[in-house]
Amino acid sequence: MHESWKEFLESEFNKPYFKELSEFLHNEYEHKTIFPPKKLVFSAFTTDLNDVKVVILGQDPYHTPGAAEGLAFSVPSSQPIPPSLINIYKEIDSDIGHHNNPTGSLRNWQKQGVLLLNTVLTVEAHKAKSHSGKGWEIFTTAVISYLNSKCDNLVFILWGRDARNKKSLIDTNRHLVLEAAHPSPLSAYNGFFGCKHFSSCNKYLEEHNKTPIEW
Repeated sequence: MHESWKEFLESEFNKPYFKELSEFLHNEYEHKTIFPPKKLVFSAFTTDLNDVKVVILGQDPYHTPGAAEGLAFSVPSSQPIPPSLINIYKEIDSDIGHHNNPTGSLRNWQKQGVLLLNTVLTVEAHKAKSHSGKGWEIFTTAVISYLNSKCDNLVFILWGRDARNKKSLIDTNRHLVLEAAHPSPLSAYNGFFGCKHFSSCNKYLEEHNKTPIEW
């Protein structure tokens, strides 16, 4: 985790809800197959807080072996590109002409100041949403609230119902909020395709003297 997050994270880790969540996770990792591996759960927070320009909020991690790496929608470069990310790349191509990633790794987005955050940070193998309602939503609500108050002129990209539920935490006078259906094959045709979030995001960044993202 990056030093810039230390004060915030330590404060959350000491709260009663997080202690309960930690006990639950300890037991889960002990007796079941949980993704991502423990050491990658907080990968999103290796992004320097002071460099964050864009927040992409997803749901929970990929629940198939080897895919989840602690960054929303991203998989290690050795893994096949998941269907949701294929749809994200399709939307980038139709929106701005091309995407820059040859693999499913989004680490180059992260390096440019994109915080790739899920609303729930862990999941049991092959059981989507199995760690919902255990405390992660409280944690990620705190993260969004912290970013909202700490930073100026961020772009929050909310895909899917779980992410869109966080909209009320964001001051739309200080930040840009972009919402759409989740990019999964089940919902991408309900408003994700054609949302033009990538060009809208970069236009806003340029208007506020920030370097646009190379998607």
